[in-house]
Amino acid sequence: MIKTIIGDHLESNVFIYEKEDSCIIIDCGASLEKIKNIVGKNKVEGIFLTHGHYDHSLFVNDYQEYFKCPIYANNEITKTLEDGDANYGNKTIKILNKDKLFLLDGDGIINLKNFTINYYHCPGHSLCCECYLVDGILFAGDVLFNRSIGRTDLKFSDKNSMFNSLCKLERLEFNLVKSGHDRDSSYQEQMKNIQVFKKFLKR
Repeated sequence: MIKTIIGDHLESNVFIYEKEDSCIIIDCGASLEKIKNIVGKNKVEGIFLTHGHYDHSLFVNDYQEYFKCPIYANNEITKTLEDGDANYGNKTIKILNKDKLFLLDGDGIINLKNFTINYYHCPGHSLCCECYLVDGILFAGDVLFNRSIGRTDLKFSDKNSMFNSLCKLERLEFNLVKSGHDRDSSYQEQMKNIQVFKKFLKR
C-alpha cells in the first residue's frame, strides 16, 4: 500500500510505501508529526530523497532521528541542500547523521527487506535528481509531472541534462508515475508527456 501525504510547502508529496511490517519513505517535505502516526509500528527501512529542494527535504533530519534508518540520495545532493539559494529555502540544510547517509552514483539497485529499489540519476531540474522504480511504480520527484516536467530555469538546472534524463526514463518499463507534486500519471500518459517536452527542450 502506498500512502500520500501532502507536504508543508508548495504541496509537495511524501510517499510511504508499506509492505507487511516495513515501509520506505520517499521525500521529507511533510513534518514528522504528519507522518509518524501513518507509519505506525512499521519499521522504516530507508528514506529516499528525490532531490534537495527544501519542499522535498526540509524535515530529513527529523525523520532520520525518529525512525533511525538510512537516508539514500544522489551523491550531488549536499551541494543543493547546503546552498540556500539552490534549495530555495533560503537556509542551509545539513544532514546531521552522515554515517547513515548513502550517496548514490549513476544507476543501480538497492535491496532492502521487502523492497527492491532501482535508482536512476536524472539531472535537469536539479543536478541531484534521483528517480526510484519500485514494483513498476516510478517515484519521479520533480522530473516528471502529470502533463509537465520540472523547471529547468533554477540554480543547478540544465535543459540538456533534462533532455537526456527524459530519454532515459522513456526507455524504462513502469506502470505508474508518482510525482513530487500533483496527481499520479500512467505510463501511456507519460510517453506522450515526455515526447512533448523533449521537443520543447530542443527549441
